[in-house]
Amino acid sequence: MKETGTNQADKQGVGEKFQEETKYTPEKIGGHYLDWNRTSDRCKDYDESFRKVSLPDPQIDKTADIWNIISKRRSVRQYISGKIMALNDLAALLWATQGITAESRRFQFRAAPSAGGLYPIETYLMVRDVERLEPGIYHFRPHRFDLEFLRAGDWSVVLANAALGQRIVADAQVCFVWTAVVERSKWKYRQRAYRYIYLDAGHIAQNLYLAGTAAGMGVCGIGAFFDDGVNDLLGVDGVEETVVYLASVGLAAD
Repeated sequence: MKETGTNQADKQGVGEKFQEETKYTPEKIGGHYLDWNRTSDRCKDYDESFRKVSLPDPQIDKTADIWNIISKRRSVRQYISGKIMALNDLAALLWATQGITAESRRFQFRAAPSAGGLYPIETYLMVRDVERLEPGIYHFRPHRFDLEFLRAGDWSVVLANAALGQRIVADAQVCFVWTAVVERSKWKYRQRAYRYIYLDAGHIAQNLYLAGTAAGMGVCGIGAFFDDGVNDLLGVDGVEETVVYLASVGLAAD
């Protein structure tokens, strides 16, 4: 007996339902207008009670061969312990992922593309061993090119446990944690925004991979983690702002 469409839909998992509900069709795409009075800020700022740390101008090797860098890109899971990452190197990685590369009257364009120029992805850092930075949780502000110091302490083991016990997180000099401020994209794209959020995070992570390779550092993207464990560490609610991706970064072992 052939299954009806209803029975097939009932057997769908959340992944299939997500794909179906976020499809564009001529019927779904109409009847929506952009309310410019409801736009969200494209950058997040914490209040002045959080200490701000200015970043040095990134030192970029503009002679690097992009084709050679792409051929060398790998997920690196072993890092040199006991060595400190230079702050200049971290600044270069932050600029490569979400740094401002051009400005117009209305937009600040960044190093990685974003659907609609809405930039829903925020960057947090779990710093363990970086020059001139106290260990702790930081928030990166692209429009200021600085860090906001949110939470002191060595959180490497806590974050590693939240990343399903992956030791690379505890061994890394720094771990990038990317969240999505969902409403920035939903304002324009509604349910389709959830697709674009993950695409945006992927663009950013690939820039980190390539910049890290060019600078002789090891990078490993991490998609397996207990969402609420990471959200709690960052102090975000997991709904309006939620973790979407991690990457460990360290001085690559030979």
